[in-house]
Amino acid sequence: MSKIASHVLLGCVLLLIGLGIVMLISTGMWSAGHGGDTFFSLRRQAMWLALSVVVCVVMSRVPAVMLQRLAPWIYGFGCLLLVLCFVPGVGLTLNGSSRWISLKSAGLAAAQVQPSEFAKLSVVIGLAAWYERTGGRSREFFHGFIIPVMLVALPVGLIGSEVDLGAAALIGLAAFALMFVAGANLPALGVTIALGLGAIYAAIKFIPNRARRFTDFLDVLRDPMAHLGDSGMQQVRAMMAFANGSTSGVGLGAGQQKAMGLPYAHTDFIFPMVGEELGLVATLAVVVGYALILIFGMFIALHASTRFGRLVGVGCVVLLALQATLNIAVTTVCLPNKGLPLPFVSYGGSNLLFCLTCVGILLNLHRHGVYPEIKRAGSLPRRRVTPRA
Repeated sequence: MSKIASHVLLGCVLLLIGLGIVMLISTGMWSAGHGGDTFFSLRRQAMWLALSVVVCVVMSRVPAVMLQRLAPWIYGFGCLLLVLCFVPGVGLTLNGSSRWISLKSAGLAAAQVQPSEFAKLSVVIGLAAWYERTGGRSREFFHGFIIPVMLVALPVGLIGSEVDLGAAALIGLAAFALMFVAGANLPALGVTIALGLGAIYAAIKFIPNRARRFTDFLDVLRDPMAHLGDSGMQQVRAMMAFANGSTSGVGLGAGQQKAMGLPYAHTDFIFPMVGEELGLVATLAVVVGYALILIFGMFIALHASTRFGRLVGVGCVVLLALQATLNIAVTTVCLPNKGLPLPFVSYGGSNLLFCLTCVGILLNLHRHGVYPEIKRAGSLPRRRVTPRA
């Protein structure tokens, strides 16, 4: 399994990226705000893809020990980028969320960056470096729980203030998984779950935007067709797209819902477009692809040569798998709308860069991994060949 782990991982990633490009061509005509340029999103995604591939290759070669040494700076830079979202003239507010920063001052007028994508990695790297530093004190309440929670609370609080609760919940869940693998205090982690659920309840209760999304979700479950004209329309049209696609799909480019006003058909709701145009077989293939990324990515992470590498690898895999799970759950009306893209498939440069950076880190860990079967093969005595007379 160790010989094919990186090949399966990379193969699934490439297939998902290819699917994303195909679906972006199919939905590009209906992506709003680009002056009728059908290929605007495709060109932009191609530029981000080229940059992301370069970063992926670089990360596959950067020694893990260098990431560990730079961890405090990476964590601090991630928090700084989140603060920039609130700086007038730099931060951008769209659809009630202040989760973007503009690169207009750098001469890139149309470019926008989402700092929460970098913050995901910065939290994982920062936590992994801290647990590597604490060593055997991971089970202590202060060193193994209080300080890690403080490290997570700062970026999660900033992201929550941007009204990006999907990304905040994603980072919180990934941090919880990393703390569990690191051996943090189990009773304290139980308290963390309770506090997290309380925070979600408070967000739904006191943040109007999130409260409306939750009530719309409940109303959609009760009477889907009554919400074709309001804010619950996205998930209703997603359900209609899956129903229309059935098993084999209506054909690439022939989907109806993207032309009938489904918002973000090329970003957060690209999965229903796959279901409508390519059918149930394609959507199941996408799910299997993410399952293989989870299985083989976790295999690579758990065989890393250092504790820091294992924790970073686990964090990267959990982030990718959780984001895919949450996006699919939202688009299949199992969860309220959270605004999370589908990894490798959805349009979005910042997320694609984050995802391929995670892949580069996993490929690096695989190159330096410790695999028992390889050790056993190397320790077997070589067969002695006696020359024939």
